[in-house]
Amino acid sequence: MKLRIRHILFFAALLLIAGTSTSFKMRGTAESNNREFIDKIFDAVDNVKTLRYSLQCNERIKGRMQHTESKVKLQISPRKLYLNIRGVEVLWLQGQNNGEALVNPNAFPYIDLNLDTYGSLMRKDQHHTIHEMGYQYLADILKDGLRRSGDNLDKYFKVLGEEKYDGRDCYKLSISFPDYAWVDYTVKKGENVTTLSRKLHVSEYMVLENNPKIDWYNDVREGQVIKVPNAYAKLTLLLIDKEYMLPVNNKVFDDKGLYETYEYHDLQINPVIAPEEFTKNFKGYHF
Repeated sequence: MKLRIRHILFFAALLLIAGTSTSFKMRGTAESNNREFIDKIFDAVDNVKTLRYSLQCNERIKGRMQHTESKVKLQISPRKLYLNIRGVEVLWLQGQNNGEALVNPNAFPYIDLNLDTYGSLMRKDQHHTIHEMGYQYLADILKDGLRRSGDNLDKYFKVLGEEKYDGRDCYKLSISFPDYAWVDYTVKKGENVTTLSRKLHVSEYMVLENNPKIDWYNDVREGQVIKVPNAYAKLTLLLIDKEYMLPVNNKVFDDKGLYETYEYHDLQINPVIAPEEFTKNFKGYHF
């Protein structure tokens, strides 16, 4: 069985998010304005408690772009997630079900399954796991972006103006990393592809795909030399909702071209989500 579960985030785009807009008062250097913009995103991320949205994803898998659509309900703390991908339902609750996700595959064997969120059934041909959904992953990559840019924030960001998206005003930003390259990395004790990629703030799927001798995320050993990108993306184009100060559309490019896109529709920030909506017996679910 193959579950196609696409996620937020962007994960991606978020290498060095920053920028300014004509609606911001220009009080200092480009760098200081970029930092102000980043701080606004941090504040917005910190204020997210719940989310509802529809997500359209395009991810490059084995050289071809694959499209999926899903509807998402997410509570940040304690973390609760309901995901519907064209009839495939996923329910994951922090601290419950032995850490596994309850999945209605809507296909053979037509029974609910309890699946490892890092296992092959849920992770095969996916750029991200369900644990990257939400905006905290964004914040972590932003912090790494600050570290990478040092005193040269304005080197990486260009404001391309403003744009309407789903009828809403957005900032249009270009984030480039001209020194993007693949470099050697020596695997440390206890690391796997996921943990070392999270540490480096790069895409674990990209690392897996670009190291042919690695069969799966745990198929590395201490002392092994592998290739990793030195940043999440070479170029990111994204739209930041002017009211929410959160990404609603992003396109991510690596050295091969378009790598992934994430388009958020009907986004609701901090909606009321009843506790029963994170139970398998909620009306309309089919667990």
